[in-house]
Amino acid sequence: MVDRFAWYVEQRHERLCRTAFLLTRDWAAAEDVVQTSLIKAWRVWHKIESNPDPYVYRIIVNTHASWWRRRWRGEVPTEAMPEGPEQRDIAGAVADRAALWAATGALPARQRAVVVLHYFADLPHEQIGEVLGCSLGTVKKQLSRALARLRVDPALRELNVEAKR
Repeated sequence: MVDRFAWYVEQRHERLCRTAFLLTRDWAAAEDVVQTSLIKAWRVWHKIESNPDPYVYRIIVNTHASWWRRRWRGEVPTEAMPEGPEQRDIAGAVADRAALWAATGALPARQRAVVVLHYFADLPHEQIGEVLGCSLGTVKKQLSRALARLRVDPALRELNVEAKR
């Protein structure tokens, strides 16, 4: 049992951290979420070891949601550091990525979770439903609404116009 869990963590840790990062938008928080999730998964490993991914992804999403609800919001992030060297011109690809990052971050947590699990973790709709504890129809509806919001986002709309030229 220990060997299988260790193998699972070794094989999946990086992917789980990247998925958690897309949810949390912070590497340190993502690593903490994954660590906490793996501890929770270890407790029930004997029940889930035949197919642990849906269960572990669900733990990650739920842990992130509970931490997000409790998070202190006293600090406000800023785009530029108040002091330091001058900012250099950023390439277009980085600007596009930043616009997509901001638009995805503006999605409600549930919609962002569906987008991350579908497009990044490459989970099928049925498995996303298992992870989030909802029906297939709810997954499709959340994904559809998320994509609709992303399509009308002003920053992303400008990217779509430039890409079609």
